[in-house]
Amino acid sequence: MRASQFHISTKKEAPADAEIVSQKLMLRSGMIRKEAAGIYNYMPLAVRTLKKVEKIIREEMDKAGSLEIVMPMVQPAELWMESGRWQKYGDELLRLKDRHGREFALQPTSEEVVTDIARQEINSWKQMPVNFYQIQTKFRDERRPRFGLMRGREFVMKDAYSFDRNEEQAVKSYKLMFDAYCRIFDRLGLVYRPVRADSGAIGGNLSQEFQVIADTGEDVIVYCPESDFAANIELAPALSVIEKRAEPTEEMKMVATPGKEKCETMTEYLGLPLTKSVKAIVLAIDRKDEEGKELPAKVVLLLVRGDHSLNEVKAGKVDILKGGYRFATDDEIMNTFGSKPGYLGPVGLSKDVPVIADLTVANMSDFVVGANKEGYHITGVNWGRDLPEPTQVIDLRNVVEGDMSPDGKGKLTMQRGIEVGHVFYLGDRYSKPLKATFLDENGKPQIIHMGCYGIGVSRLLGAAIEQNHDDKGIIWPKAMAPFEVVICALGYDKSEAVREKADTLYNKLKADGVDVILDDRGLRPGVMFADWELIGVPHRITIGDKGLKDGVVEYTNRRDMNTEKVSYEQVEELLKEKLKY
Repeated sequence: MRASQFHISTKKEAPADAEIVSQKLMLRSGMIRKEAAGIYNYMPLAVRTLKKVEKIIREEMDKAGSLEIVMPMVQPAELWMESGRWQKYGDELLRLKDRHGREFALQPTSEEVVTDIARQEINSWKQMPVNFYQIQTKFRDERRPRFGLMRGREFVMKDAYSFDRNEEQAVKSYKLMFDAYCRIFDRLGLVYRPVRADSGAIGGNLSQEFQVIADTGEDVIVYCPESDFAANIELAPALSVIEKRAEPTEEMKMVATPGKEKCETMTEYLGLPLTKSVKAIVLAIDRKDEEGKELPAKVVLLLVRGDHSLNEVKAGKVDILKGGYRFATDDEIMNTFGSKPGYLGPVGLSKDVPVIADLTVANMSDFVVGANKEGYHITGVNWGRDLPEPTQVIDLRNVVEGDMSPDGKGKLTMQRGIEVGHVFYLGDRYSKPLKATFLDENGKPQIIHMGCYGIGVSRLLGAAIEQNHDDKGIIWPKAMAPFEVVICALGYDKSEAVREKADTLYNKLKADGVDVILDDRGLRPGVMFADWELIGVPHRITIGDKGLKDGVVEYTNRRDMNTEKVSYEQVEELLKEKLKY
């Protein structure tokens, strides 16, 4: 490829609405161009990178025994109604009608369609295990699309689905996919961590995310440096930081705390450590009677220590809250507690209000809670003596730096990450409602066990840039770079010697299978170098008249920007060594 025949359209500045590094650099380097909110054109540079990513994914999926198919982007509503997700998925599912009034959806994912394929194609236990995958455009109608390819509405995704006879075999398929994902991200040259995760809207239980480590990541990853424990903060178990509840040493006392609605200001006012306080969170469960008429909401009180924060994913797994919940309104709080928020607590509370305590709170003694009276708190509170034991004790909080690892092998630390892949064991979450069955060895029908496995292909481009960039531009891992090598020919349009040496090296590298581009545009050196530093090609060879007089060219590594002089005769061998994978 010659630069004069390629579309290179770099910009000095990113549009004003570009928010994060990857979005700015992809727009400046000419990789993407915005068409609408969350919808982008992939320009030639981006397509080259996408194809390289897809090639690695295909090779590893094929090696793992997965079979490529292509499913439709437009999916019939009937399938989504069978699974129950037509109503549950929410506004991110873009619904549309054809000319006959039949309802369809633009696929955000393809569990329903692939399960429909399975129930038609898989009849016997002898046909399993089987795994289908596709690399296909998806659409989610994000309420607030932002960050370029990181949270777009239209995106490219690899999704795979495994089908097995039973849970034991399904877990084996899951492990095959997990290992394949590790190989994919290793080959892409990304620093990543597989972490335990929540299954979200897709459903299922066994679930792990693949997170690319980046300071700008939206997710918080919790891990133990002394072991292999790693989890998304939403799922990381938070052990009690108090080993055993101590005996009471204080009398319960109501104290005035005027205007001190937050635990931080209240404990500071009372001269107490924040760790002595308990934070009250009031949730509500909407209810209806048998005739569908609305009943007063069921109010639930959750308690976490004052220096901890509620984990809403964990809250959703509390038995009474599994059907859904919301935060209570001010009116509901006033009617239940007789006080405005900021002064709420479990002392003297009606037995009709379940009290759910975090593990740490359940082990506290002599703690401080709201008095359910505006401007007052109660100190010296103890379980069993001053109030009943909690209705339920469960892990409710987010872990914090320094907490003990759940495996007991060290303390937890945190870093930010970008989710680029997710593997789930689904069980019968989709096969049961869609009646995807097979006949076992005894000729009896059994439900197929499923797993699903996704990689955000286009999102990977943004994640790689968030992890690999500097003030000059992108620093591509070599497996993802649109070109491996750029030859910058200074004065190509004026110097016969430069033109002859550049063309010769270019043709040799092409013959060696190197993905090389020759910049033959005749630009000034500063402009030319700035383009390729912005685009992020890993290796640069500079050929100019001055160096050729001494028989040398310059080699520059984009990652560390180190430049060294190399004899023209040795540069081909140098690049072969640098390009070893």
